[in-house]
Amino acid sequence: MLNVAIVGFGLSGKYLQAPFFATNPNFNLKTIVSNNQNPQEFYPSVKVARSLEEVLGDKTIDLVSICSPNATHYEYAKRVLQAKKHVLVEKPFTATSQQAEELILLSQKQQKTLSIFQNRRFDSDFLTVKKIIKEGSLGEILNFEIHFNRFKPLLNPKKWKEMVSPASGIIYDLGSHIIDQAIVLFGVPQHVWGHTFTQRENSEIEDAFDIRLDYGKLKVTLKSSLLVRENSPRYIIHGTKGSFVKYGIDVQEDHLKTGMMPQEIGFGIEPNLQDGILYSEREGIATQEIIKTEQGNWALLFQNLHDNIVLGKELLIKPEEILTQIRIIEEVIS
Repeated sequence: MLNVAIVGFGLSGKYLQAPFFATNPNFNLKTIVSNNQNPQEFYPSVKVARSLEEVLGDKTIDLVSICSPNATHYEYAKRVLQAKKHVLVEKPFTATSQQAEELILLSQKQQKTLSIFQNRRFDSDFLTVKKIIKEGSLGEILNFEIHFNRFKPLLNPKKWKEMVSPASGIIYDLGSHIIDQAIVLFGVPQHVWGHTFTQRENSEIEDAFDIRLDYGKLKVTLKSSLLVRENSPRYIIHGTKGSFVKYGIDVQEDHLKTGMMPQEIGFGIEPNLQDGILYSEREGIATQEIIKTEQGNWALLFQNLHDNIVLGKELLIKPEEILTQIRIIEEVIS
């Protein structure tokens, strides 16, 4: 069993991570660092700390999860590794590729696991897309699109999310997820084109982007905006044998916000109305097939993290892969 400390108790710490640490018997959620909330209302047995220093001074803590504001990720992860503890960093990993490279080298020197919370590799919709591509139902993939939109015309009440600072803006927030998904599926692109821009009134940060990744014959489009009320399909895939279109998004975050826990029946299962459609043809006749969406399973990330630290199994989310993501972001915003 690994003793875990979470630094930060906002959306990620409270809803997206703590429930998985608390329900997995391989972890003991020992400490949560928070200055604004009382984590004991949710986890009565947890110790509440007020600073990272308290966690670093606790020799019994094995793993520290960094869920603090984006601009602190590099500094906090570095201090955790220097204290010879394993670390999980909420996305974005770092603001720059230089920082990412430094942390990777430090983790190797300290012989400690460094991973990044790219939980949307285990979304229901993305797991379905991976399955469709692996099965070859679409043939050779020619065009691949991911849209990750929200409708949030009002500025975020969390001021740090609206401030211009290292790793701020939508490309580091929502963009880190879908750039990661493209890398998982297709690797490092040959060329990158894109731009970020601002759409919301009075916004100081860039809140929309349009990115194109060139893989030769395959072209990938990644788009996001905070001013999309009526969503387009989340995934659009065209191949030599057919097309796949999927609306809707993974429901694990919504389930967790309502208090549903990862082990409960129905957790991570999307409604049938969000199932994708495979468009193809058989013997020259056009066909449409509803593809049942896979069950979302962020718990895989946590179990793999334990198995890597304790059993030496291969890490599913390698920091070197996320380094590629940061380099793509740098190329877009440069």
